[in-house]
Amino acid sequence: MPLVGHWDTWRPNPTYQGTIMSQVNMRDMLKAGVHFGHQTRYWNPKMGKYIFGARNKIHIINLEKTLPMFNEALTFVERLASGKNKILFVGTKRSAGKIVAEEAARCGSPYVDHRWLGGMLTNFKTIRQSIKRLRELEVQSEDGTFAKLTKKEALMRTRDLEKLDRSLGGIKDMGGLPDALFVIDVDHERIAITEANKLGIPVIGVVDTNSSPEGVDYIIPGNDDAIRAIQLYMASMADAVIRGRNNVAGGTDVFVEEAPAAAAVEG
Repeated sequence: MPLVGHWDTWRPNPTYQGTIMSQVNMRDMLKAGVHFGHQTRYWNPKMGKYIFGARNKIHIINLEKTLPMFNEALTFVERLASGKNKILFVGTKRSAGKIVAEEAARCGSPYVDHRWLGGMLTNFKTIRQSIKRLRELEVQSEDGTFAKLTKKEALMRTRDLEKLDRSLGGIKDMGGLPDALFVIDVDHERIAITEANKLGIPVIGVVDTNSSPEGVDYIIPGNDDAIRAIQLYMASMADAVIRGRNNVAGGTDVFVEEAPAAAAVEG
């Protein structure tokens, strides 16, 4: 799928010195239940080519196809990280949120684990103002300002702080738009994917048998509900980020911005 905007000149970092290698294997995926899809009656025909068959009315995902696609996505992330690029981890449903936050924190990546706010990418200017407000409230909560307020006012600011932190705490240090998104459950995070597509930001996504792979540049066909599967995806991605950063070589960034393309995004 062609990318648009100023990310469409993606290329591997020519100065990257790391050894690109497969980070997951078939046994890992089988143990995690990556091959278990959804009930056959809920299938999305666009995922048909990734389905091996059915067992007890549950679709079985063809891991022979998932394995190289998963490792291709990990290679992409590792190379991105080697160019000091940012990968935004997105997983807001209950089974994914905690794991997303933990693994993103482990590799120092931004994340959204609670709720995707509309415009989080496409209206980042406004989001940046909310992040600024979050930082102000964090300072006030630590420097004694809250203690000087009335009980009611202090309570209101505390609630504002908690609300902003829950929504934006994972991206407060992102500094700008991310260079790629990694998404658990593409149907659940469709708004995030649509925003990334509009801006030409590459999307890596775990796509189950009931979901549409549209808008996903790096498809990982797999179970998007099982805790162990989500742990495998997230831990592998975090490891790829860490490996890439540990092999940073100076020189050319992974993405090359071009003024005309950037202008086209804004126009």
